Amino acid sequence: MTILVDQPELDRQEEKVSSKTNELVLDAGFQVPKDGFMAPETNSFGNSFRDYEAESERQKSVEEFYRINHINQTYDFVKKMREAYGKLDRVEMSIWECCELLNDVIDDSDPDLDEPQIEHLLQTAEAIKKDYPNEDWLHLTALIHDLGKVLLHPSFGGLPQWAVVGDTFPVGCAFDEVNVHHKYFKENPDYYNHKYNTKNGIYSEGCGLNNVMMSWGHDDYMYLVAKENKTTLPPAALFIIRYHSFYPLHKHGAYKHLMNEKDAENMKWLHIFNKYDLYSKSKVRIDVEKVKPYYLSLIEKYFPAKLRW
Repeated sequence: MTILVDQPELDRQEEKVSSKTNELVLDAGFQVPKDGFMAPETNSFGNSFRDYEAESERQKSVEEFYRINHINQTYDFVKKMREAYGKLDRVEMSIWECCELLNDVIDDSDPDLDEPQIEHLLQTAEAIKKDYPNEDWLHLTALIHDLGKVLLHPSFGGLPQWAVVGDTFPVGCAFDEVNVHHKYFKENPDYYNHKYNTKNGIYSEGCGLNNVMMSWGHDDYMYLVAKENKTTLPPAALFIIRYHSFYPLHKHGAYKHLMNEKDAENMKWLHIFNKYDLYSKSKVRIDVEKVKPYYLSLIEKYFPAKLRW
């Protein structure tokens, strides 16, 4: 496997509901298990999940991450990165090979976990499989949703954390105040650009998220990898991959004016997925070799043997 590490120059700084059961019923007829996955009250550091103000050993580094992220994620930067990485000309490798590369990756933007990413992928997938045993596409989506973080790996080019991880948000329109550490957007040049700093910006109401440029990171990259390599995963899976870090929308309801009807339908699956993505993070280890054969069978079902990255 040969990996090319050429990359763009970065201006780096220091770094529907059933009335009988009261359960959500999706269009496909599936119900959220009533007694399924129970979310823990605290993360592995003893704090509430996604508490960006809690005093912890990671709080200061997480805030510094968002400061740099918010300054540098401009419309022009995102456009440049999508053009460069959308070529998918850096390496050919399998999904599982990419999973193994993530053994060396830790997400500096995450206040809830400091374990290697492959642990989180398997924790999420196994938790979803327990509650949704027949939705194998959802199990695989959980496994691969964060594979775009391979952009952090030194052998893959080693992009800085602020250009790969963290909550995502639209660029080309105003930065909503629900964004984590919103104050740092005031140092982003787009904040003062009249073309970009209105509610709709360069977009129109109801245009659909597919027409909105999101801040660059692992979500959009893995979406491009899956789509361009012609995965047979359903549209809801691609939606989850692309927008699972879009917390301003799926947690706080911001930017809904940009959504269309198709987005609203896919959002139902994203809300289900997010519970597992967020709350399955723990120090409990997964026996990788024990679960590996199952996930390899899903990869073979939905993806080619080798993908362009």
